[in-house]
Amino acid sequence: MKNWKPNSWRAKTAKHLPVYENEGKLNEALREISKFPPLVFAGETRTLKHMLGEVSEGKAFLFQGGDCAESFEEFHPDNIRDLFKVILQVSLILTVSSHLPIVKIGRVAGQFSKPRSSSTEVINGKELPSYLGDNINGMKFDEQSRRPDPARLLKSYSQSASTLNLLRAFSQGGFADLSKVHLWNMDFVNKSADKKFKEIQNKVMEALNFMHACGITIEQNRRLRTVNFYTSHEALHLPYEEAMTRVDSTTGEHHDTSAHFLWIGDRTRQIDGAHVEFCKGIKNPIGIKCGPSLDSKDLIKLIEVLNPEDEAGRITLIARFGHDKVEKFLPKLIQAVKKSNKKVIWSCDPMHGNTIKSTTGFKTRPFKDIISEVKSFFDVHQGEGTYAGGLHIEMTGKNVTECIGGAQNITDKDLSSRYHTHCDPRLNANQAIELAFLISEEIKKNSKYSINSIRKAS
Repeated sequence: MKNWKPNSWRAKTAKHLPVYENEGKLNEALREISKFPPLVFAGETRTLKHMLGEVSEGKAFLFQGGDCAESFEEFHPDNIRDLFKVILQVSLILTVSSHLPIVKIGRVAGQFSKPRSSSTEVINGKELPSYLGDNINGMKFDEQSRRPDPARLLKSYSQSASTLNLLRAFSQGGFADLSKVHLWNMDFVNKSADKKFKEIQNKVMEALNFMHACGITIEQNRRLRTVNFYTSHEALHLPYEEAMTRVDSTTGEHHDTSAHFLWIGDRTRQIDGAHVEFCKGIKNPIGIKCGPSLDSKDLIKLIEVLNPEDEAGRITLIARFGHDKVEKFLPKLIQAVKKSNKKVIWSCDPMHGNTIKSTTGFKTRPFKDIISEVKSFFDVHQGEGTYAGGLHIEMTGKNVTECIGGAQNITDKDLSSRYHTHCDPRLNANQAIELAFLISEEIKKNSKYSINSIRKAS
């Protein structure tokens, strides 16, 4: 982009950025990071954008899931494996039910920073800076932990690199074997009384048996043993994102190599703001969180600034209204985009608008409200004649108790037993799988394409 540079954002107003006591140490850490190898590569980013272009045309479906905020404390290969495993399980359910290929993106390997509603927090009369994510400060409520520390950026890069290394091994090394993923779901299905879940699982078995009878074995077909998997996070900490931005030697384009996909949050999507300024110059696919406060005219301006060439796969609109606000706010945005003929993906984030405080004092999200928002999202798109093309959820592969409800019937009193999140409540593995089963028919009804599209699945 002409006259744009990775540091152009510094001339704009930047919200929700940490204030460091020692700018010299921050700049030293950023210089070091700018010399590190990229975490992802421009070719991978272009491939993802092409696949997202298929989603924008209704030929595929986007599933994006992972941690609210990654932490240093929970960094462990088992946790990475379990998250990846659940994303594969959910994707298989959605593929079989919708007859569509699923583009798989994790909120992982870089999702550390979080914007907060207040810059400070008060506990027992003591006021300290709010926790902003492990790459900025610590959760422990004391002055030293809550002080932004540039060294944490170096540690977050290292953790992201290790996470990506393991994810690449899992996605390409046989862990994603289709038959294994199918068997992983059996435990959930066998414990469920829902006949529909068993019917979907039987479809998977029938499909595998049919392929085997035709001589298409998993051992002989690499595409049945590997998947394309991509990473994403909110482009919030702009100094870090600037340091991770590189020029692609084959095209001369700028790519933010911290992740394949970046999104702009509901609190930082000001058209003349620093976050939009940064994202308009990088060639990664970009998400825009769309909340109740977003005006339809502003949305069109945002799309035009971020995607002036109307490139398919470049823009994903991530709707996060709350289950009781979807029908009021979403239609106006859809109508404006449809009228402008912009190429976008519509994805549903049913998490952020449905956060409540439980009777026991924990921040939680009712599973029934999450389901309600997803179904309303699909219903509105069906009514408008547009394609609901994605699902964006905060989830973990661990058996946590952070969101109430679901088949496990987690109650307010259960929250304290395994409440591990460093920020917002996440669906556990069973709740994520249950969500996939419950909405799979909604995707199929909204899809314009037949099973022939599945040939493009990765």
